[in-house]
Amino acid sequence: MTAPFHVLITGASSGIGEALAHIYAAPGAVLSLSGRDAPRLEGVAQACRDKGATVDACVMDVTDQAAMERWILARDDAAPLDLVIANAGISGGTSGIEGGTAASRGRHIFDVNLGGVLNTVLPAIPRMRARRRGQIALMSSLASFRGIGGAPAYSASKAAVRVWGEGVRPMLAQDGIGLSVICPGFVVSRMTAVNRFPMPFLMDTSRAARIVQAGLAANRGRIAFPWPMMFVMWVIAALPDRIAEALTGRLPAKE
Repeated sequence: MTAPFHVLITGASSGIGEALAHIYAAPGAVLSLSGRDAPRLEGVAQACRDKGATVDACVMDVTDQAAMERWILARDDAAPLDLVIANAGISGGTSGIEGGTAASRGRHIFDVNLGGVLNTVLPAIPRMRARRRGQIALMSSLASFRGIGGAPAYSASKAAVRVWGEGVRPMLAQDGIGLSVICPGFVVSRMTAVNRFPMPFLMDTSRAARIVQAGLAANRGRIAFPWPMMFVMWVIAALPDRIAEALTGRLPAKE
């Protein structure tokens, strides 16, 4: 696929989203970036402007369906969207909710990780369909392949994103739209920084972003990495429930 001209990224103030913004920043590129942290987001935006990109940075709550639709359509009016990366997500340790019940925190994780993805891509799809071109990327996780005892809401929300994306991909392909589901393992970010347990095959953020970029350029349906962790999750998912539960049920929970 040709290099995208207008790229929209949610969750662009840190982690893989920030690294992807830096990768796509270039003279002539248009970037539409959103995030929760205004100072960090503006720092990312300015660094991308310094590389020659035109950048619109907006502090946005991806769970606000109406606001997301207004922003995305306005950005598409400014310049047709070529690539939409629904990257924003949270875990139990980065939910942004102080106190509350486990149920309320779990619901919020679903609202951001699943609802935020739908709020990001659904407004863009009709515009892309009308042009018969465009590409969408959904941020899932290797945790989506099996319910994790220490993070049930996180793994379930990411599983919903992955399965929805896998189902929609062939439908969108008929309209000339590519869709990729991204399934990373542990990547250096503010999300993993709160973890107080071993993270096997922890990957540098910039390397993860390069893998994602290459996978999107090839229009791969699933971009899963690193392969050793991917293999482990595939094996666990294929095990009988009794054994898989014994393994995943012992994993530590988020703070």
